[in-house]
Amino acid sequence: MIDAAEGADEPTDLDLITRWKGGDQRAATLLVERHAGAVARFASSVGAKGDLQDVVQDTFVRAFASLDSFRGESTLRTWLFTIARRLLLDLRRSERRRGEQVEVQEHDATTEYDSLDSVVADETQRRMHAAVAQLTKTQREVFLLRVTEGLSYKEIAGVAGTTEGAARVHYHNAMRAIKELLDE
Repeated sequence: MIDAAEGADEPTDLDLITRWKGGDQRAATLLVERHAGAVARFASSVGAKGDLQDVVQDTFVRAFASLDSFRGESTLRTWLFTIARRLLLDLRRSERRRGEQVEVQEHDATTEYDSLDSVVADETQRRMHAAVAQLTKTQREVFLLRVTEGLSYKEIAGVAGTTEGAARVHYHNAMRAIKELLDE
């Protein structure tokens, strides 16, 4: 995540938003380039099906359409995760109404973008992915936001639509479950 503390030459998200509102289309492109990968990782980690690029694109379309409602109380990335999460929930509801199968499979929870790929050996990596896949949907979402995206519990609560305390509990329970599964 890029913030104001990083290089003086690097504009902040708020700078880019202001420039975009002023008509600078390049600012919008820079925002997408800066955050699209993280949005794709998040969407994939919570079981997005189909074309991830569509989810990412729809997230940014919704974000730019409602940018005036972004108050800056959270980071732009957290706000984008919240939009992506709501978009995916809407898609799941729509699929259920149409009677489509919406079950999350193990391959939905693991991604080629997983930050653990470069850290763990192949066998440990396989076992870790299997353990994460066995978490509840909420535990998996909280765990991945914390571990892969480095969000605070307050930011996770905003994305997941829960309290900060509940986010801590879900993370703790996820860690305990993963440890138990890896110790087997």
